[in-house]
Amino acid sequence: MARIAGIDLPKNKRGEIGLTYIFGIGRSRAQRILTEAGIDLNKKVSEWNDDEQNAIRKIINEIKVEGALRSEVQLNIKRLTDIGCYRGIRHRNGLPVRGQRSKTNARTRKGRRKTIANKKKVTK
Repeated sequence: MARIAGIDLPKNKRGEIGLTYIFGIGRSRAQRILTEAGIDLNKKVSEWNDDEQNAIRKIINEIKVEGALRSEVQLNIKRLTDIGCYRGIRHRNGLPVRGQRSKTNARTRKGRRKTIANKKKVTK
């Protein structure tokens, strides 16, 4: 099992897919890392030898991933909320930030529906 950047990569997956388990590495960056290290994209993680793993570690150490990247993202969000800009207010209220509609949909960001009881009707 390969352990890179503090993450155990799944050994039964292709290298290109396995690297995406690291926060901050997507498909295109994983492809670039593997080609730079001189490893076949279709080679499984379990088939990597120690030299190949070390080459990948060396390349990934130059990239901001995992904890450093997570903390940077959180600091960026905190900065937006502190200055009180529109995006910061949306983050603070738990609403969609990038211009999506929120009258309907947006349930992922807003959470479960909060049902509001109707007013009692006065009978004559």
